[in-house]
Parts: sequence; structure tokens; C-alpha cells
Amino acid sequence: MENQSILIHHVFFLLIFIISVGMASGRIAGWLKIPDVAVFLLAGIIVGQGLHLVHETSTSFTNQFILILGSTLILFDGGRNIRLSGLRKVWMTVALLSVPGVLITAAVVGFAAYYILGLPLLYAFLLAAVISSTDPATLIPVFKHVKIVPKVRETVESESAFNDATGSILTFTILAVIMGGASINVAGSIRDFMVAAGGGIFTGIIVGAAAAILVGHKKFGFLRDYATISIIVAALGSYLLGDVLHVSGFMATFVAGLMFGNSRLFGLHVKEEREASHFSDNITTIMRMLIFVLLGSQVNFQAIVEYFWASLAVIAVFMFIARPLTVFASALPDRKAKWTWREMLFMCWVRETGVIPAALSGMIAASGVKYADVISSVTFMAILLTILVQASTTAFVAKKLGLEAG
Repeated sequence: MENQSILIHHVFFLLIFIISVGMASGRIAGWLKIPDVAVFLLAGIIVGQGLHLVHETSTSFTNQFILILGSTLILFDGGRNIRLSGLRKVWMTVALLSVPGVLITAAVVGFAAYYILGLPLLYAFLLAAVISSTDPATLIPVFKHVKIVPKVRETVESESAFNDATGSILTFTILAVIMGGASINVAGSIRDFMVAAGGGIFTGIIVGAAAAILVGHKKFGFLRDYATISIIVAALGSYLLGDVLHVSGFMATFVAGLMFGNSRLFGLHVKEEREASHFSDNITTIMRMLIFVLLGSQVNFQAIVEYFWASLAVIAVFMFIARPLTVFASALPDRKAKWTWREMLFMCWVRETGVIPAALSGMIAASGVKYADVISSVTFMAILLTILVQASTTAFVAKKLGLEAG
């Protein structure tokens, strides 16, 4: 009992302390007018590596629980915020960015990591898969302050939500090959990828539709007074069911959020939708605080120093070669969207790395995979640089390209 009490006290202190640090960091970020995620990371470094007030290891149950819980709730909220009605003109671009686009990014960055960092090819692609997705948890707050023409904003926000699920599936597919110690079977890997994605989509549709009906249907909506609580149940339930069925829990929770958030298209009306959205926003903010402060506290400075210049070169390829290739390959075939060069250049610049890559990196570190320290240090630098360099200059770039909304 005494050990249990000590563990409970430790977890309570950790949550209270990190959330308090997160709130203070959020205020500082507001004063400095920079994305709060960057300050969460720096605060984590200070309280972890500097003051040694947070020393939660990446392999601990508490750390893994926070990573999976936070990722699940953030992905559900990302899906919930997408409006399918706004994707009619750009659905092809979003689809290409979200699946082939992630694969293009992973391929380019994977070969860069192979040649520059000297990682074995499979581990290089694992690193690339981890950082290949963009971040709705960073992009959506940025676009609340920077008004962008709707077509571009909806495309980038939708891509960031969709490709998080794709990036996680790709990561776990490669990780399964590495952990299994089997030879690479391209056909088998593609099959596993499709099963994980398709099964996750089907699971998410079932759970999301059920949740939407129970809170929004005139006749069967006997949970209509519990719309806010239903968000948590649907998010966690879809992930759990997907994981139990050995399909992608992350894809399941994202699709469940998509179904829940677009319930009006199916003739359903969620009571107190504004209150539910406000609650969901606060929950995802708390999860971002926990994930990024913890990530900062676990930074391996020895690995960062050792691989600093090579990591910087890989991230330069990531930002200035892989991203433009991905955008042009995805947007140019979409004749219906009629993309201008300015719009495509803006999408090339806006590609922050964030929550899901951070969570995936932590899970890989916890699994004890070889080269996990290199993957973690490059992921950390990718998050910090894309947020500080790209997210902080979004308003400036939008103004220079003439893409500010009137």
C-alpha cells in the first residue's frame, strides 16, 4: 500500500507541476507571439535537464500512458474539426497529401538519413516515418490568429489531421518489421499497411456513427445531455477497439472524430456543441502541455550534440526538398482545385512537426529499438526548428504571398 501511495503522489505531482508549467509557458508564448509548443519544449528542458524537477523516463508507464492518451484525444479533435463540406474542391489534393504525400516525404527523408546520418536503411525510414506527418495541434492554433484564405487553410488543416494517422501506421509497420527481425517483404508490408488503415477507418466509422446517433438523434439520442463526456468515450473507445482488433487505433480515433464532428450532414444535431468544442479544446491543450514538457525533459543532449550537424542537414532536406516535392506532386494533378503558385509555395512552408511525431518517438524509445537516441534527437530538432522557423513566420509569409483573408 505504501508503494502504491508513493506512486499516486508522484503522478499527481507530475500532472499538477507540468500543467502549471504549461500554463505559465502559454502566457510567455502569448507575450512573445510565438507558438506555445516551442515554449513547452524549452520549459521541459529547463525543469527536466536543468533543474531536475521532472525525471520521468520515456519507458515508464506514466509517460507511455500520457503519450497514447494525448495522441488519441488530439487526433479525435483533429478529425472533429474537419468539415467535409469544405473539402469538395480540394479533396483530391488532401487525399494525395495524406497518403502518397507522406510516403514521398518518408522516402526522401529516409534516403537523406541513410546517407547523411549513416543509419541502416530500415532505421532511416523509421526515422523518416516518425517525422513525416504535420501537426494539427500546432497548425490550428496558428490559423486562429493568422487569417488565411479558406481554401488553403482547410487544405492544410485537413492534411495535418489525415496524415497523422497515415504517419503513425507507416511508423508501426516499419517498427513491426524491425522488431520481428524478419526480412523485408514489400507485398506483406503493403498488405499490413492497408489492413491497419482500412480496419482503423471501419472501426472509426462504427464508433463515431454510434456516438453521434446516441447524442444527436431525435429518437435514439438518449445521451444528448452528455455530448461533452461522449467525446472522451468515443475517442478512447475507438482507439481501444482498434488496438484490440489489431488495426490502427490512431486511424480509428481520427475517423471517429470525423464522423462525430460532421454529424449534421447525417441529420443529427449534437446538443451544446459549442460547450463540447470548448471542453475538447481545453483537453487537447492540456495534452499538448503534458507531451511537450515531458519530451523536453527527456532530451538527450549528448545525442543532439553528437548528431547536431548531420541532423540539421537531414532537417534541411526535410523542409526544403521533401516538403516542396510532396506539395507539388499532390497539388499539380488536382485541376479542379486550380492551385496558384503562391498557394502551393505557402503550403510548402507550412508543415510543422509536432504532437504525433513526439509521441511516436517516445514509444520507439520505450521499445528499446536500436538507434532510438538518434531518432529522438532528430525528432526533437525537427519539432523545434519547424515550429520556431516556420510556424512563427506563417503570418509574414501569408502577407508576402497575398494569401491573407479579408
